[in-house]
Amino acid sequence: MAQKIESSSQKAGFLQSSASFTMAILAVLAVRWLLFEPYVIPSGSMIPTLLINDHILVNKLAYGIRFPFTQKWMIKFGEPQRGEIIVFRSVEEDGKFMIKRVVGVPGDTVEFTEDGRLLINGEPVAHEPLGDQHLAERQRPFYAVSEDDTGISFDNLEFFKDQINGKTFRSLLIKEAFRWSLAPIKVQPGKLFMMGDNRDNSKDSRAWGELPVENVLGRATFVWLSCGQTAPILTFLCNPLTVRWRRFLHNIE
Repeated sequence: MAQKIESSSQKAGFLQSSASFTMAILAVLAVRWLLFEPYVIPSGSMIPTLLINDHILVNKLAYGIRFPFTQKWMIKFGEPQRGEIIVFRSVEEDGKFMIKRVVGVPGDTVEFTEDGRLLINGEPVAHEPLGDQHLAERQRPFYAVSEDDTGISFDNLEFFKDQINGKTFRSLLIKEAFRWSLAPIKVQPGKLFMMGDNRDNSKDSRAWGELPVENVLGRATFVWLSCGQTAPILTFLCNPLTVRWRRFLHNIE
């Protein structure tokens, strides 16, 4: 009898542990599906706003709630706005995620000139030259990026302070770079026009066209971890010796 009681107790304990483990997994999946999802910046297309190996959180509730494992909306709270940085599914490569800034919403006319000026609905976006950025104090109030962060000497770059829809941020141009101009294009219903802040080093809507809104994953919120290099073997982890401590909980504009 004692042996049977012990076996029943062990079985109950196992079932309880399994149920707790399952609930924990479901809770994590629910948070990632419904609320926030982590994302690591893989390239320099958003420098100086976002750096390579920035670990960010994406707000998946920003625009609504989707049915699980689909691109269909259950509830919509709003639409992406000009100036917002969003993570989205690539239109060229299934399963790949990208991050860019919204510069055109449905009905907007977007134009980009050979001298690096962005125009929205015929009006040039505020685009103020920031001059020499070698000294950290000259980069205030923005995060002070280094030449290691940009991967290119500041002598070859031009920094600008741009403003779109009340959002103020920096953009980059490479000095004396050849760039294709973009003739005025009207953004179609259900589409967005995306660009990287690193204007001459970003494959965006200028290359692959407008982004369908259903491809949007969510809005980038803040950097929770950042490092100059990843670990030698476990490349998905930060090298602790290269952590950018000043970017901890850095807000994304």
